[in-house]
Amino acid sequence: MNIFEANITDVPVIRDVMIRAFREYEQATPPTSALKETVESITAEMQSGVQALIGYIEGEPVAMVRFRMEDESLYFSRFSVVPERQGQGIAKKILRFLEEYAAQQGKRVIACKVRADVPKNISLYQSIGYHVCEESVLHRTDGTSIAVVSMEKSLS
Repeated sequence: MNIFEANITDVPVIRDVMIRAFREYEQATPPTSALKETVESITAEMQSGVQALIGYIEGEPVAMVRFRMEDESLYFSRFSVVPERQGQGIAKKILRFLEEYAAQQGKRVIACKVRADVPKNISLYQSIGYHVCEESVLHRTDGTSIAVVSMEKSLS
């Protein structure tokens, strides 16, 4: 797998990979807000400093993750692997790459938030050294609320 840092021209690819991966949460309660994101909203996010990685296998985009640098940490979100490639170790490869990148940038922690009702994702992160550091409820702008766990891993 080849992993590349994305730029603004890659936003349609970023969105496509995310939509394909997050479609499985379309019927969740509440449904994922990822499916409402547009090329324009992702472009605006990247123009404000959010970065992204895209993973390719044989020229096909199979994974992506968006992230931003914070004071002492790297926070990632919308981590996506297309359904037909899940379970092949792609997520762990991308995370290792992202962790190395964060460490090179002097960050001591890598962090994310995960839906509390998706234990397979929590287990994935725990299997490679992440731990739950907080449980909370996110109140979304559409009036819905969702239970999440904040997870992090020390890079030092």
